Amino acid sequence: MCIEFGREICGNLDIAESREWLVTNGIGGYASGTVAGLLTRRYHGLLVAALKPPLGRTLMLAKLDETVIYDSRSYPLYSNRWADGIVSPQGYRYIEHFSLEGTIPVWRFAFADALLEKRVWMEQGANTTYVQYNLLRATQPIKLTLKAMVNYRDYHGNTHANGWNMSLTTIEQGICVTAYPEAVPLYLQSNRQSEQQNEQQSPSPIHNWYYDFDLAIERYRGLSDSEDHLHAATFEVIINPGESLTFVASTEKQVDLNGEAALKNRRTREQKLIGFWKSDRPNSKDIPAWLNQLVLAADQFIVDRPVLADPQGKSIIAGYHWFGDWGRDTMISLPGLTLATGRPEIARSILRTFAKYVDQGMLPNRFPDAGEIPEYNTVDATLWYFEAIRAYYEVTKDDDLLRELFPVLADIIDWHCRGTRYNIRLDSSDGLLYAGENGVQLTWMDAKVDNWVVTPRIGKPVEINALWFNALKTIAKFARQINLPYQEYEAIAERAQVRFSRFWNHETNYCYDVLDSPDGDDPSLRPNQIFAVSLPESPLTTAQQQQIVDVCGRMLLTSHGLRSLSPDHPQYQGKYGGSQYQRDGAYHQGTVWGWLLGTFVTAHLKIYKNPQQARKFLEPMANHLYDRGVGSLSEIFDGDVPITPRGCIAQAWTVAEVLRAWVRTENL
Repeated sequence: MCIEFGREICGNLDIAESREWLVTNGIGGYASGTVAGLLTRRYHGLLVAALKPPLGRTLMLAKLDETVIYDSRSYPLYSNRWADGIVSPQGYRYIEHFSLEGTIPVWRFAFADALLEKRVWMEQGANTTYVQYNLLRATQPIKLTLKAMVNYRDYHGNTHANGWNMSLTTIEQGICVTAYPEAVPLYLQSNRQSEQQNEQQSPSPIHNWYYDFDLAIERYRGLSDSEDHLHAATFEVIINPGESLTFVASTEKQVDLNGEAALKNRRTREQKLIGFWKSDRPNSKDIPAWLNQLVLAADQFIVDRPVLADPQGKSIIAGYHWFGDWGRDTMISLPGLTLATGRPEIARSILRTFAKYVDQGMLPNRFPDAGEIPEYNTVDATLWYFEAIRAYYEVTKDDDLLRELFPVLADIIDWHCRGTRYNIRLDSSDGLLYAGENGVQLTWMDAKVDNWVVTPRIGKPVEINALWFNALKTIAKFARQINLPYQEYEAIAERAQVRFSRFWNHETNYCYDVLDSPDGDDPSLRPNQIFAVSLPESPLTTAQQQQIVDVCGRMLLTSHGLRSLSPDHPQYQGKYGGSQYQRDGAYHQGTVWGWLLGTFVTAHLKIYKNPQQARKFLEPMANHLYDRGVGSLSEIFDGDVPITPRGCIAQAWTVAEVLRAWVRTENL
């Protein structure tokens, strides 16, 4: 599959600035921007470094402003929008072609009879970004000028210069930028000086602040929408036809400036990822090309999370640009990102890593961007842990890991039976799992603004009890597999299955969303009940499962996922946007979630056993690869047509669940 745009997209600013690209480094850092070259988010930058992998993400290099002089004429190839709304210069007009080469964004700028190609990628495992320019066509040399715009702030932040003086020091083949004495230095270098001394002047420190870059998407999100960046240095080089220039931005003082070697390493790595994916598929020639692109997208979320017991520990970034690694998202995403793509060793590492963080029978909800203490305000992450281990064991039959983790799983069940944080406990009256207290959001519907929990769901949520039943059945099977007592787990599971019948609403012929809430039983039609069908162990009858699949298909299904609330509900909101209060108020009140598409397809496949029909539900995601986050899948979408993508441009569980569901259609 080749994702590419011509002038019909690149020359249309409204469209070109709505298409965003992403490259990552496997430790939490990334580079990202728009096809047009405009900055539209605070999260855009050529080097957003993970200074405390996989977090501590810091914007260091915002952008390069490129100008070409060719045949005595000047061509600005960059674009900036300023606070007054003016776009100047309009370098996007010179973009003749944009494409993704694997995950590497590639631009071709056409001016007169010359054609200049640009690529951006990162070094795996390092906070290092490469920007390479190749003069593909020209009748005489060009002079390329690069203005390096730097910053140094938390990636959630916003900079207004206010007299900020950074330290700029000339180094061999470049410049070192130190924002303040305790800051991590940024090294900006080019590979051309040592090769062609006469063709490049040493970059000299500039230190000139540019004020009021306009950030249009932040304005849409109700946040501060302007920012300042520092012009730290200018690089100038003469490039002859057929030659190239590699610019490198890094937190490493010693970095390989050989662009061709670095590019080869990146390409080789991506070819290996496709090889892992295809190795498990005897009919790999029949795999749609768009799934290969998804496999590469899947790798962008897998990151290092070293722990004392395992320096090679792994985790999963929930979404780009603003999420870190979340326990819930990690466990939901693990099967699709690792097992479906032929990388079970990554799954094993993640499962072992998170076992180190289990506390009072709970997995962390999230790891803060700053600080070391995880937050444990989740009821479902821990239950998804059981399903992730089950999926891993189904593929690997790894009894050694099962024996290692079984005490952790047994302790989790014990804590839930006797009660843990946030009133999470087994209700002895009916064998169902209760969770919640005022002011806390524990399920995946976790939006909270100040003290307002939008969907508190205190009580017995349907998907939590479906996961609880599935976890009990899973641990019983594990116990039998390694010759440990299992009868108690089966007894608890049997009681939960019998009492799960309380969820069935005979008036609507589908499940209540929450039982025993402070306001009684909640009959809202939400997608949460689909898990009582899609999970391997279901407490419902086959007839009930079919009714759930059918009603979710009729009322909640869209081309890109399931609505989080039925359009018939009085609190339904079909548009997502505005201030944080407005956005979070709509987040789970009708907004479409892409990851639920995989859940729905799994459930549909289970009931109707029609792989061809199931795949038809997934195929619209192939077209979405050309939209918002080019080459990846979005977090959320408007509930109302045309189902516009919103939220993160690349979301782990959306990518993961589409891949996992597709693999399920192969294995039916």
